Amino acid sequence: MATDADAVQPTAPAPALPPTAVVVGGGISGLLAARELARAGVRTTVLEAAGEWGGCVGSHVVAGLTLDSGAESFATRTTAVAGLAEDLGLGAQIVPPNPGGAWVQLPEGPRELPKTGVLGIPASPWDPEVRRSLGLLGSIRASLDALLPASVGTAAEATSIAALVRARMGARVLDRLVSPVVGGVHSADPALLDVDMVAPGLRAGIRTHGSLAAAVAAQRRGAPTPATAPTAAPPPGAQQPGSRRLGLQKAGSAVAGLRGGMHTLILALLTDLRGLDVTLLGGTRADAVQRIPGGWRVTAGRSEFDAERLVVAVEGPAAVTLLAGVLPALSALRPAAGPDVRLVTLVLDRPELDSAPRGTGVLVAPQSPGIRAKALTHATAKWAWLAERTPPGRHVVRLSYGRGDVVQAGRTPPEPGTDEELFDAALEDAATLLAVPLSRSDVVGWDVVRWSGALPFASLGHKRRVDEVRRLCAAEGSLAVVGGWLSGNGLAAIVADTPAQVAALLP
Repeated sequence: MATDADAVQPTAPAPALPPTAVVVGGGISGLLAARELARAGVRTTVLEAAGEWGGCVGSHVVAGLTLDSGAESFATRTTAVAGLAEDLGLGAQIVPPNPGGAWVQLPEGPRELPKTGVLGIPASPWDPEVRRSLGLLGSIRASLDALLPASVGTAAEATSIAALVRARMGARVLDRLVSPVVGGVHSADPALLDVDMVAPGLRAGIRTHGSLAAAVAAQRRGAPTPATAPTAAPPPGAQQPGSRRLGLQKAGSAVAGLRGGMHTLILALLTDLRGLDVTLLGGTRADAVQRIPGGWRVTAGRSEFDAERLVVAVEGPAAVTLLAGVLPALSALRPAAGPDVRLVTLVLDRPELDSAPRGTGVLVAPQSPGIRAKALTHATAKWAWLAERTPPGRHVVRLSYGRGDVVQAGRTPPEPGTDEELFDAALEDAATLLAVPLSRSDVVGWDVVRWSGALPFASLGHKRRVDEVRRLCAAEGSLAVVGGWLSGNGLAAIVADTPAQVAALLP
């Protein structure tokens, strides 16, 4: 006879729900963090305040051309970005710049910029291009670097780029080579930048190889030092051939790009994320973060997003503001906002530029009178794929404005502000830097892009502060903070650092 007990059937346990995460920020670091989480089976939502994805790796259309509005190349001293591109199916699109090289505008006129350097620091003070910029006495002073003890410039806990270069190679290397490059790339005075953040491994290379020039040469050829050897695994799918397949180091170039522009990396990344069922919510600004049982709650307007894991991938000041209520100790580590950078793109009909009179572009020494731009890129001379997409005689040039705390002595008139003022200044500066007369009638199209505080400012001692920020966040167990203000400027640094930080959150 059946009983009630016989009728009771065992109940199958409910399937475990996948772990969850919220990523605040849809720039390159936020998208990379979301990819790492989703590939590990974490159900991920990305909140981005703006309507566009990718942050400083964006695009705009000028005179019918889709161009990069931010980053237009990546450093090839590591394989991080090349590995990511290959993993996203863009390996065949990686291209080196044309080999013409760049120039530097000095107070007395233009000079070719040495091709074998790091941040303008030469691998050899006696290279002909270096000699032309430094003069005989400058090269003699720079060569004393090889005779100095390795402790010079490496003994202090932290030092600036300027202090290191001045101590080992002298003021002319700093003023004529390093300041223009650092101003053009980082929009900052090298006296204010922590060398260990901006050029990681360089000081360790001095101790290993005996001089600053030898350390630069080692970085150029990819030789590891205790601090330049990878500290984290490369992104999943990263393949070692990367930049080596292109022969970029042998060609003397330390950068590469993507055919079609760096913004194509973001398009491929977004496609990959959608295939991984990542929820991408643009126009959704995170207003507050709080701890809840089992995880985190992010408030965005009237919406709330709860998750077990949280990644904050926004600029430093915004990240500290968002997390200060949960981690009050972060307030003392708030970084300064980066400088405001303005990029002016000009599309010109000017056949005289076919000869690329200044190679791939010009970096401007701060002391150069009358020039307000800090750098000019002759994009159609730099990238063969872009030249192929433009009619004969048509050229794309991009000028950058905004040096942050660089002293503007002798730089008159003051930097322009409105878009029209920037256009007028860019046309005048381009004519001077390219040594080709230009007028409004030569302009087919133009645009101004503004990046407010987007470039992190790695001031002296920044590495120590980064370590403390990371320690405080890691103690939470389910929180990661990523972005250029922590990893260091540049795609290569961000792409290498983000997966390593997210790895601690993976199930």
